[in-house]
Amino acid sequence: MGVTIKTIAKELGVSYATVSRALNDHPDVNEETKKRVISKANEMGYQPNAIARGLVNNETKTIGLVIPDITNPFFPQVARGVEEAAVTADYNIFLCNTNWNPEREDHYVNALMQKQIDGLIMTPSSEDVNHLKNLLNSQLKTVFISSFIPLNDYTSIIVDNAKGTEKAMNYLIKKGHRNIAFIGAGEERYANQERLKGYKNSLKKHDIKIEDKYITNVKNSYDRKSGFDLMNQIINNFNKKQLPTAVICYNDLLALGVIQALRLKGFRIPEDMAVIGFDDISFSSLPEVQLTTIAQPKYEMGKIALETLIEKIKTGSEKKFENKIVLSPELKIRATT
Repeated sequence: MGVTIKTIAKELGVSYATVSRALNDHPDVNEETKKRVISKANEMGYQPNAIARGLVNNETKTIGLVIPDITNPFFPQVARGVEEAAVTADYNIFLCNTNWNPEREDHYVNALMQKQIDGLIMTPSSEDVNHLKNLLNSQLKTVFISSFIPLNDYTSIIVDNAKGTEKAMNYLIKKGHRNIAFIGAGEERYANQERLKGYKNSLKKHDIKIEDKYITNVKNSYDRKSGFDLMNQIINNFNKKQLPTAVICYNDLLALGVIQALRLKGFRIPEDMAVIGFDDISFSSLPEVQLTTIAQPKYEMGKIALETLIEKIKTGSEKKFENKIVLSPELKIRATT
């Protein structure tokens, strides 16, 4: 059994209340007693109960971070931004991975709330968060990342998705491409809707017909295998004259799968087909990949999310916060275009 305040009090022959006050630097305890208590506590290896202390002080100095896919290199970069900002602010992070599963997501959020976290940062499995009933009925300060949740008292940290895709489209069109495919990641996702909007806006501005046959979405996982399978379907469903000459993907993992499928079919990249991703994960800049991509400021998103959450916690309901904070993406041109 761990060392408690009671065991320290017994060792010193003082009351429980005296030890508690001394450890909390209470002015009613004289300096000599404080030194004795702290010395004995260190000698016995005493560790304060953060949750118990939180109940007294109304804070636990802990933040929950819930992400949907820890295998996607996008999210570890976000988590690094959150964690480093948390260290600066003297907070600790509880990290949970949901694997895009709403039930697991709800379970983790409830578990974190039971641990008396001070606030929550999360990327939900979808923009429909009605399954998170306990969270929505609570007053827990929450910030969303990479998903726009249009509810009062919540802030979303997102990138200008439409602007990012429009930049990529304008670049491809300037290079002479007209048949450009868009591989999305679920029609219901806000980010996907905005990226598709940017795709269509660019086509309209350049008087190029929008053709539904070039627009498709993966159904479940937004990973390399999904990109590989979908690109093979596109190759098999189009004759050579109808094939797109360029593809824009919802994320870099899908784009890596697209590249793999194209190379196995004998396509040259970018001569036969150009490929653009979205996110700029670490793999994208590797010499053997060199993927052109729309870079999201991942670390900054995490950092801003934590800083915004801390401000929400400290100001309570005194200050009104923006419903969303929108960051700018950057087109990084590499060898696949």
